[in-house]
Parts: sequence; structure tokens; C-alpha cells
Amino acid sequence: MRGAHVSLTDTGAAEALPVPVAPDCPDSADTGASALLWDSEETLDLRLPAEFTALRAALPDQVTSPRDGDLLDGIHTWGPTPTPVGTFELVPVRLDRDLPLIHGWMNDHVVAEFWELAGPQDRTERHLRARLDGDGRSVPCLGVLDGIAMSYWEIYRADLDPLARFYRTRPHDTGIHLLIGDGAHRGRGLGSVLLTAVAELVMERRRTCTRVVAEPDIRNTPSVTAFRKAGFRCRAEVDLPGKRAALMIRDRVRHEPW
Repeated sequence: MRGAHVSLTDTGAAEALPVPVAPDCPDSADTGASALLWDSEETLDLRLPAEFTALRAALPDQVTSPRDGDLLDGIHTWGPTPTPVGTFELVPVRLDRDLPLIHGWMNDHVVAEFWELAGPQDRTERHLRARLDGDGRSVPCLGVLDGIAMSYWEIYRADLDPLARFYRTRPHDTGIHLLIGDGAHRGRGLGSVLLTAVAELVMERRRTCTRVVAEPDIRNTPSVTAFRKAGFRCRAEVDLPGKRAALMIRDRVRHEPW
């Protein structure tokens, strides 16, 4: 899979490397059937050292989750949310139920081009287990629209992720990885609508979070466009392992798309 894993050290999140802020990323435009949102940055070893967790918990700006040990404030309790295209819900992945579906999506040629998880089912399973067996800082979910599972999401703590080494994080920054798995739902403008809904849901359910972030490949113009339409701004271009990414950030106060 593109992108070697970058280990997060005890000081990684607190001493993130500064990056030059670009005034804008290259213009992007919708390209019909290629409207796939994706991110191939791998995050393995999803357990924080106990001393790191304790250190962060002791910081004055940390707010304890009402669910002990839950780093993302109970995604399973967030419930459905209305959108202009139907009722949408993030449903945490269950391997026994969802592995065949997600494996099929990963072997779709459009998805496989970017996620690079095509192949036998155990490859997809390893990717999911790394998150499901981790400490909860990355939660894999199905995106269910009007009762139909049509997308795959990873909601993650960007401030606790290797991404934190590439930009100045804030405590509780929340990241999004997304792909639209069902080809019938691509090219219809759903990406920006669902990104808007999920960003607002994150802000509503995670009161300690002030920003939602993402890092699509700068070459993926449909993805960058969808994030823009959902109120994200491209704050910089950053060289991540395996790709040059657009660092997209949406603040609590939504900006109109550029």
C-alpha cells in the first residue's frame, strides 16, 4: 500500500513539524465518474504508549470523554443525520458482517487505484483489524444512506496520528478518510454533501474538536473539489509518505467554497 508507516513518538503530536502554508491549492473540478474520495495514508500500530496517553490526559486543555477510554466520543451513539440527499449514518464496522462488502469495494478498479488494498480478503481484513484492535483513535465505519451501505469512512484523531508530524495540530483535531464504494453513487455530487454532514456531525458530537482535517492526494481533483464544497480550505501542500497531499481543514465556522 502506498505510504510507509510513520511512527508517532511521544512528542510527535506536541512538536509537529511546521509546513509552509500555501495560499491556495491547484484549482480542481468535478470529473464525473471519477468522483471518488479516498486516502491511502496507512496508520498501523494503533495503540498509544500508556505513558503518552497519561501525559496527554494531564494537559490542561484535555477534556475527558464521558465514555471512559473512548477517544472519539462514541461514534456508535451518534445516530442518523438528515442530509439533502437522504438520511445518513456512520455505522462502525463489524468484521463478521461487513468484511465481504468492504473487500469488494477495495477490489473495484477505481478504488484500488488509490487505496491499494486490492487482492485477497485477508489483506482488507488486516487493514480493518489494525483499526478495530487499536486503541480507538481510528474508527472504521460504513456510510449508510437511506438504509444502503454505500461508502467507507475512517474517523480518526488527527492529533494522535502520524499526520500530526506534518502540520501544527490542535488537541482533538479529527480526521476523515473516505471512499464511495458503490459505483452507482459516484459522479452524483454525493461526496460534498456527505462530507458536509459528517463534518457537522463531528463538531456537534465532539465538542472538544475545533477542526476537521483531511489529506487527499493533490492529484485527486474530484476529492479536493468535494472537500472545498463542504467548507474545507486547502491550508498547505505537504509531502506525506507516498504522496503529495492537500491539507484540507474545516473550522467550526464554515467557510464558503472558493
